[in-house]
Amino acid sequence: MIEILYKKLNPNAKIERKHEGDAGWDIVATERITVLNCIKYKTGLAFAVPKGHWLMMAPRSSIYKTGLMMSNSMGVIDSGYRGEVMALFYRASEFGQIYEAGDRIAQIIVMPDKVDEVKFVEVDELPESEDGRGEGGFGSTGK
Repeated sequence: MIEILYKKLNPNAKIERKHEGDAGWDIVATERITVLNCIKYKTGLAFAVPKGHWLMMAPRSSIYKTGLMMSNSMGVIDSGYRGEVMALFYRASEFGQIYEAGDRIAQIIVMPDKVDEVKFVEVDELPESEDGRGEGGFGSTGK
């Protein structure tokens, strides 16, 4: 069992898991700040993530109804970060609704951190890929 401590910075902050077996816990907006085409939502939550883990903040599947897109498609909350978690969105469309305070804006997923088990090694040449793909990308395999 992993225990993640959290602090409410706003009395309206919530973190909840709707169904047993759901991968993520929903978080809500407590305040909206609009700057040009970007919208920053405060969650009113700060976390103490244990070393060896990190939190991934992902958009909820219902985001398609809003006309918004989460910046970078996801957020990373490192184990050392203790500040308020915020979600940054930009308007992809003039259609749809903007989230309001109390709306579930994103989900938090606990992820293991295996960074200490990874080593990058510089080489002069890369080996051929086992599947033969090579340098093909951006639609190189067809429609």
